[in-house]
Amino acid sequence: MKNDKPVIYKKWLKHLASLFSREPEDRDALIEILRNSEHRNLLDADALLMIEGALHVSEIQVRDIMIQRVQMIVIENDAAPEDILSIVVESGHSRFPVVGDNNDEIVGILLAKDLLHYYANPEKEFDIKDLMRATVFIPESKRLNVLLREFRTSRNHMAIVIDEYTGVAGLVTIEDVIEEIIGEIEDEHDFEEDETNINTHDNDRYTVKALTTIDEFNGYFETDINDDEYETVGGLVINAFGHLPKRGESIDFMDFNIKVLRADKRRVHLLLFTRLIPEEDPDDSSETE
Repeated sequence: MKNDKPVIYKKWLKHLASLFSREPEDRDALIEILRNSEHRNLLDADALLMIEGALHVSEIQVRDIMIQRVQMIVIENDAAPEDILSIVVESGHSRFPVVGDNNDEIVGILLAKDLLHYYANPEKEFDIKDLMRATVFIPESKRLNVLLREFRTSRNHMAIVIDEYTGVAGLVTIEDVIEEIIGEIEDEHDFEEDETNINTHDNDRYTVKALTTIDEFNGYFETDINDDEYETVGGLVINAFGHLPKRGESIDFMDFNIKVLRADKRRVHLLLFTRLIPEEDPDDSSETE
């Protein structure tokens, strides 16, 4: 039996050439051609999403995806090594801005792996200045495609974002930019597929997968949410926000503060539920004589 792969390959090239026989007039026309090629099975859905994401990053500015200043996890420049280690373990991050007197004074970037040098030589006096890397500052208006090119050239993975008054507005990482192209990137610190949907932490905090069913949520928290309209916690939370929330957004809902820990431009993945403490009614308090 003859190998029919060359024939199939030639047909594929012919179809692809026909798609681009007429030059697209603008980006929207190009995307339409790509979407038509996906309908004709010349591109799979994942490839189409990545191509659209690559085109999309040239239109997005850093301010659109950065982690806001109030949500930054920072390390103080006079922190003890054991306190730094505690922050590293609890957050699961690999890079941390180091601050001076306040959060507007970023004096460097600390990599979690650089702490190994200290713990490998415990007899040496700890000085965070010996471990810090140089800080890269960028404006909020920088385009993501430009930033990605700079990240690749400099081999840097984190930048501090400053506003028009040169104050710290937030931070952005190379992973944030890449996720705009290919979607959410999971690592070993994220929930694994075989782990439970709801995990309990200290101070009445719970991490909840967005795909957790309403029935499972009700059973865990002893709530009575109607599951006729929404099948998952993710659907319920998106409705509460009124839009598809980004990572870092939060809302008070159902006696919880709900914060989005992981999300991409298509769906929510992981949520942090923190139980709200009910405020005391001053009319209910009574003095005893």
